[in-house]
Amino acid sequence: MAIESNLKLIRERIASAALVAGRDPATIRLVAVSKTRPAGDVDRACRAGQQIFGENYVQELTEKAKMVIEPVEWHFIGHLQSNKVRQIAGLVSMIHSVDRLSLAEEINRQWEKLGSSCDILVQVNISGEATKSGASEDGALHLVRDIALLPHVRIRGLMTMPPFFDDPEAARPFFAGLKRLSLLIEHEQIRGVAMQELSMGMSGDFEAAIQEGATLVRVGTSVFGAR
Repeated sequence: MAIESNLKLIRERIASAALVAGRDPATIRLVAVSKTRPAGDVDRACRAGQQIFGENYVQELTEKAKMVIEPVEWHFIGHLQSNKVRQIAGLVSMIHSVDRLSLAEEINRQWEKLGSSCDILVQVNISGEATKSGASEDGALHLVRDIALLPHVRIRGLMTMPPFFDDPEAARPFFAGLKRLSLLIEHEQIRGVAMQELSMGMSGDFEAAIQEGATLVRVGTSVFGAR
């Protein structure tokens, strides 16, 4: 199937999942994961109405961004090393994967040089898997409090990656757990912190994520086809 028809189908599935949950489909945004995809595919998807694209690797993003013609919005969704933050400063509108204070401090330094602020999501290892990055569920509130003191970083919500399951329903408790955590943090009313975004759900489970409160779903293979 073509990128255009894939996008149409995904939008329909997003809308259907939202309606099942009693939500407005307009409150959910699709992040098309374009890692390993050529710039031409990004341009094609943008012309089909897709605006936000997620990249996992700094070098790939910076090279691809130079070649993309259409006016797209870039989100960084992969593990980010502090020494590479300067390469994407001003290029991305949101970083989904902030999992430690030292990274947030470097983001703050680089965006300060630009005289602006960066929107971020705090990554939470909601499943507690040793192979996954992210703050622990218990440590997330403490991390949010520390990052909130940085003047050029704006916390806009949380992100997680649940364990992989063949059955998307098995991921649902992890999505629900991130939603509960966001409500707990929101209740604390930390100055400058908004819990308006939940980045969770990928090609295999985004409908369950939407039903549990996702506002950003990261979908790659269902948009561009198998890598």
